[in-house]
Amino acid sequence: MLCGIDEAGRGCLAGPLVVAGAILKESVAGLNDSKQLSPKQREAFFEILQSKAEFKIVFCDHTMVDTKGLSACLRYAIETIKAHFSEHEILMDGNCNFGVSGITTMVKADAKVPEVSAASILAKVSRDRYMYNIAPTYPQYEFEKHKGYGSALHVEKIRAFGYCEIHRKSFKLKALSQPSLF
Repeated sequence: MLCGIDEAGRGCLAGPLVVAGAILKESVAGLNDSKQLSPKQREAFFEILQSKAEFKIVFCDHTMVDTKGLSACLRYAIETIKAHFSEHEILMDGNCNFGVSGITTMVKADAKVPEVSAASILAKVSRDRYMYNIAPTYPQYEFEKHKGYGSALHVEKIRAFGYCEIHRKSFKLKALSQPSLF
C-alpha cells in the first residue's frame, strides 16, 4: 500500500508546521490538493478520511521551527511518519526528501495521487483547526481569518502589535523592514 505525505504551514509566520501521512483503506472520490478545495470541502473530506484512511499527523510547533529550522522539522516529521508506516511505500509531495532515504517525491502529487491528496487535506485541516482554536488567546491578531499566513491583514496586525508567543521569530518579512519587533 502507498502512504502519501504532505505538509501545511511551511511558509506561515505563526503557528505550527503540520505534516500528515495517509493510507487509503478504500477509495474516496473527489480528493484533490487541499489548496484547490474550499474550507467546507476540506472539512467534509477530513471527516470522511477519519474512517476511510489510516493516518499519522505530526505537529512541529513554532519553537521547534525557530530552533531547528524548517528542513530539520520536515525531516523529523517525515521520519516519524515513515517509522509509523514502515511496511509501506512512501510518496511525498514536492521535489525534496529532506535527507530521508527510502521515500519517493513527486511535484504536484497532492493533486495527482489520492493518498497524497488525503495527506494534504489532513495536514491543512489539522493546522487550520489549531489556529482557529488558539485565535481567542491572541484576539488582536485575528488568526481565525488568516491562520498565520503572511496575508496583508496579518502583516498589518504584526505592525500594530508586534509578534506574539506563537509567531516564528526566525522568519523575516521584507514588508516589516524595521529591525526587530520582539
